[in-house]
Amino acid sequence: MLSRGVVRAHLVAARLAGVVGTQREESLRRYRLFGEGDPRVLLGLEPQGDWGEGELVGLMAEKCGVSEDLTYRRGPDVIDPERTLDALDAFAEKIGEAAGRGLPVLFGTGHPHRLVEFYAELADALSAAGCEVLTSAQGQRVDITTRFGVRTYNLDYVRGVALMREPGARGPVSETGVHSHSPLPVRVVLEAAAGGSGPLPGLVVGDHGWVCGAGQLGFEAIGLADVDDPALFVGEEEGRVSVAVPLDDGVRSDYYRPLTRYVLNRACLSR
Repeated sequence: MLSRGVVRAHLVAARLAGVVGTQREESLRRYRLFGEGDPRVLLGLEPQGDWGEGELVGLMAEKCGVSEDLTYRRGPDVIDPERTLDALDAFAEKIGEAAGRGLPVLFGTGHPHRLVEFYAELADALSAAGCEVLTSAQGQRVDITTRFGVRTYNLDYVRGVALMREPGARGPVSETGVHSHSPLPVRVVLEAAAGGSGPLPGLVVGDHGWVCGAGQLGFEAIGLADVDDPALFVGEEEGRVSVAVPLDDGVRSDYYRPLTRYVLNRACLSR
């Protein structure tokens, strides 16, 4: 079993926590956009409070360990690895509860190039424990507004993990998966499930709009988030996201494997 100390060292060495690749100026820019209600940054969340830059910096310092100094404007951001580990423990507890209760679970990612394997291993473990891993709306078209205009994508599943692809795309996720912040895909999946294509999820696991979009609709949702994605942490603070795990979401996919093992160990689902 991976100890907390071993995982902490890995988080820092892989720059999943500690000094991370996310830049302070990008985080602050996205905090300002969140406060202005930009849907690209809200990720489907409808905040209840007033979240200006100062309030968000304070929240992110509490949740993630970023600097509280509002005069720090440029340079690398920092994530406290202890906060990451605490959140991973809470994340694992929710995974273990889903397994123990046999809940239907939905997995979805807007970071298919990085995080599909992390979620897929969890999906495999929950399936083996008797949970139904949902795959509603397979192949359905989703029109998403991007900075380049409205783009049409197709919803696909890889080992039980939902993601978006370019129309007609096949092959490896690394070549054809689409990076997306939109909550529209999870809404499409939930609408299809509600329409009779499968049960509704008892737990939604993912990132970006998958978590915030589901949480906003009242589904229990847990996920991973970088420090330039404040929506998940606001959602957690306001009670619509159950767990938000702070870490860099853009490192090499194999760097997340020890986290998968740690979560499965803590959830008593190791095989």
